[in-house]
Amino acid sequence: MMHSRTHALNLRRAAAPIAVALLLLAAQLNGPALAAQTATTVNLPAYDVVSIKPNKTGSGSISISIDDGNYEASNVSLKMLVLNAYQLKDNQLEGLPKWADSDRFDIKAKVVEPDPAVMKSLTGEQNQMMLRPVLTERFGLTFHREKKVLPVYEMVLAKDGPKFKAMLPEEESSGRTTNGVRAGGMSIHNTEMTAVGVPLDSLVRMLSGQLQRIVIDKTGLAGKYDLQLKWTPDDAKPSPDSGADAAPPEIFTALIEQLGLKLQPSKAEVDMFVVDHVELPSVE
Repeated sequence: MMHSRTHALNLRRAAAPIAVALLLLAAQLNGPALAAQTATTVNLPAYDVVSIKPNKTGSGSISISIDDGNYEASNVSLKMLVLNAYQLKDNQLEGLPKWADSDRFDIKAKVVEPDPAVMKSLTGEQNQMMLRPVLTERFGLTFHREKKVLPVYEMVLAKDGPKFKAMLPEEESSGRTTNGVRAGGMSIHNTEMTAVGVPLDSLVRMLSGQLQRIVIDKTGLAGKYDLQLKWTPDDAKPSPDSGADAAPPEIFTALIEQLGLKLQPSKAEVDMFVVDHVELPSVE
């Protein structure tokens, strides 16, 4: 049973930061089978103090903020946390009970006396990974991985080929920006994406997140590219005040028309994340 009073847990196990395995978000294929994610050991700061409270507002508003060693999440489910912390797609996750998707929580975590240089150097994936000890300590999460054949999308070149060009080597260090995005970066705002000088792997990750299905790059293109994409969600209703051609097409058609890329359904052996045990967090 969950209590109303917040319980703060000191997660520090030593003065040194925790060592965790960095799992790459993008899954790679080795022939027809999906290879296991590559692991590289890195040292990450640990959240020293964590508080968790149940959120009973029934609000549809969700927020997550990570800044200078502080993590704040409002109205999030355990399922959301697991998907983010382990960089999973929805169909890669199995074994969670119903409450892990329906119950909502407010979470605050803090690194005491964080090293500003270390915190600034962390990638988005590493910031998400710092949440993993919270899930194992407070939610009692245990899991195993296994392989399973699932539907995927293969990204291939459309009939007329790509509608973008590779960035020249001298452009990489020019500091060039497009729509406020610098070389090597990507911005996604609602249903508009701007990427400057990025490999297609970045587009694959974006599409996997949007479609909640693993996307595999089969184009054979290995350069860095400027990419712009605008699309309309499948469930969007046309505005009565707009013309027939006012809204961009849905994402599959937009990829063909705007980038010369096509997503075709396929199947592949996927690395699954299977939950063995999880429990409601203590909030004494």
